[in-house]
Amino acid sequence: MLRLTSLTLSRGTKRLLHDADLTVHAGQKVGIVGANGSGKSSLLAAIRGEILADEGSIELPERWILAHVAQETPTTAAPAIEYVLDGDAELRAIERDLAAAGAAPSHADAAAHGVALAELHHRFEAIGGYGARSRAATLLAGLGFSEARQRDPVATFSGGWRMRLNLAQALMCRSDLLLLDEPTNHLDLDAVLWLEDWLARYPGTLLLVTHDRDFLDAVVDSIVHVDRLKLTRYSGNYAQFERERAQQLALQQAAYSKQQRQIEHLRSYIDRFRAKATKAKQAQSRIKALERMELIAAAHVDSPFSFSFPEVEHSARQLVKLEHATLAYRDDSPPVLAEVDWSVLSGARIGLLGANGAGKSTLLKALSGTLALREGRRHVAQHLRIGYFAQHQVEALRLEHTPLWHLQRLEPATREQELRDYLGGFDLRGDMATAAVERFSGGEKARLTLALIVRERPNLLLLDEPTNHLDIEMREALTEALQDYGGALVVVAHDRHLLRATADELWLVDSGRVRPFDGDLDDYRDYVLGLRRRESPEDEQSSIQPRGVDRKAQKRAEAEARQRRADARKPLLARQAKLEASLAQLGEEKTSLDAWLASPDAYVEEARARLTNSLARQGEITWSLATLEAQWLEIAEQLDAIDQSSAES
Repeated sequence: MLRLTSLTLSRGTKRLLHDADLTVHAGQKVGIVGANGSGKSSLLAAIRGEILADEGSIELPERWILAHVAQETPTTAAPAIEYVLDGDAELRAIERDLAAAGAAPSHADAAAHGVALAELHHRFEAIGGYGARSRAATLLAGLGFSEARQRDPVATFSGGWRMRLNLAQALMCRSDLLLLDEPTNHLDLDAVLWLEDWLARYPGTLLLVTHDRDFLDAVVDSIVHVDRLKLTRYSGNYAQFERERAQQLALQQAAYSKQQRQIEHLRSYIDRFRAKATKAKQAQSRIKALERMELIAAAHVDSPFSFSFPEVEHSARQLVKLEHATLAYRDDSPPVLAEVDWSVLSGARIGLLGANGAGKSTLLKALSGTLALREGRRHVAQHLRIGYFAQHQVEALRLEHTPLWHLQRLEPATREQELRDYLGGFDLRGDMATAAVERFSGGEKARLTLALIVRERPNLLLLDEPTNHLDIEMREALTEALQDYGGALVVVAHDRHLLRATADELWLVDSGRVRPFDGDLDDYRDYVLGLRRRESPEDEQSSIQPRGVDRKAQKRAEAEARQRRADARKPLLARQAKLEASLAQLGEEKTSLDAWLASPDAYVEEARARLTNSLARQGEITWSLATLEAQWLEIAEQLDAIDQSSAES
């Protein structure tokens, strides 16, 4: 298992974690969520050993093989498939040993040489060496590399494609622990769906940082929330985490409100009777009770983002139309799309689907007018105002200037405070408004680009992967703003939550055509995975190979270990269930008692006898709860010890 104990972690002068604990058992898939800058990536770096903890410890089994996605890709002439194969270090080591053994001169002891060579071949077969190239090709195909490009030199690929190569290399490693930090940022929807399916079948332990809530829902079995320097574990996927977190916050707020009423009542009593000689003792008692009271903080989950699109003026039914359009980037290159007859009507809300390279971004460029048509015509309505978000829009920001400068260039007559307030809705507050853009992260640049687009009051929005580098809160704010947006929308996104919430119709860009997609995003997932399996008829499970030599024996041993673990846990779980029932019953009684004791009715003369009995019963329940909770914790520790023993055996 992976165990973090009393971990304190800092980056520079900023404290990220303090006295944090976490245990992840073998085979568990854990999603790590939290605000940008809360320490998620630093936590993974600490587990990899790249940064040192200030205090505490990180323990991993010595035999575990760890895999992660490299942030840099060497500029090498090696073919892409060979670069991916390098991810399996043991495979490459055996290949080198086999090559050395084959090239060695006649051995003095031919028998010993033959035995050594046979052992190498046995190890090579045991780790799936004969199917390794097929496994690498399957990984590359799943991540969008055509068969023709799999042998291209690594140096010929752009930055985004190199990140895909690094991801494929990490997946190629037959790892026990896989660390993934925003793996979907450089992927299109088809590749995201394939990766999601691959990770769901991955047999090792997974720690996943991502802002894609649908991806988390499909892959992980628990969530770790990085918040207020602590790591809090929640069972289930992201949707369950949201519900449980909301319930906890609601309970915290209810407890806070109840305590405030109790404090107000005590202070009222103190103010009324402090000066009375006959009541002074009771007043002093209540003053001491106030001083001893552990204050409950008010729940606070406000999003830092607050923005909306302005009202849209509808000027025409048809905003833009491509007629018999052929789209290509050069006159001598094959067309990306041909004979496109497609229009965007006022109020349309369209999601574009299709594999990487099919032409989705090209279609958006043609609609926006930034790509000239090779053939055909582009018709636009009068007073059309297009808001176009794409990667090159982010790159077009003037890095030496500030967010405020960018806005003032659009609206030189607008007061600075109004522009600052507007930027605050995108969480570009205070000094950030006057800081050079070159210091911004990818997410901050994307937010500034969106802010500039929204400010121009478009009646047609063209969004090409707008959620890249945005955290979950900003994605949710963008989704809500788009739901209320009154103009037409065409969006390409790998974030299915945004697509589901904002698109009313789906169109598929495929094989040089644009056509309606008959189905929803779940149907599209089945379509993509079915297509990939038809293109790769070999068993896709072959692309996921854990370490080990005898899988049948390993499975039998694992089954026996699971049975032993279940037999040991069963009586403890039964006792724990009884304790939980008793705790729930006493908790309800205590809640009812606390509510009455906090009310003014408890302190009238007529209720004196009931007050005495209630206070006595409150003490009994408090003692019983403490006893039962101690017993529950003892059983929980025994269960953890059983789990730990099973994981280490």
